[in-house]
Amino acid sequence: MKKLGACLVLLAVMTVSSGCASLNSVQRAEYQSMKANGVAIEEKQPVLGAALGILPGGGSFYTRQWGLGVADLLLWPMSIAWDPIAGYQGSEAINYDVSRAHAKQVKQREMRDLEQQLESNSITQVEFNSKRRAIDERFDF
Repeated sequence: MKKLGACLVLLAVMTVSSGCASLNSVQRAEYQSMKANGVAIEEKQPVLGAALGILPGGGSFYTRQWGLGVADLLLWPMSIAWDPIAGYQGSEAINYDVSRAHAKQVKQREMRDLEQQLESNSITQVEFNSKRRAIDERFDF
């Protein structure tokens, strides 16, 4: 009984220290918008994260949730109840973060190219404004 209590305390401490890795509804909508605009990156496969969650700590380790992974490892096979979910959601969260960073870089590059076109008189101010609005709309998530 003491071991179970100690394991539960360890699980709680590790879970709190590892943080929560899931998307809220706004982030999920932003990620869908990134996919639609062709700037989403899939660094981790959510289905693979879920499948690895069946192994001791696999889903959490796959998604870099080290504290939860250690707790899952210690509490296996009970961790099968939550680690596939953690692996799936953690993969989505990583993909969202990587996609936001990528989208920011792409937008900056496109804006820089557009400004260079204006400076070299390749486009007019009117064309610049129109294209700038299009870029802003494409990255409005």
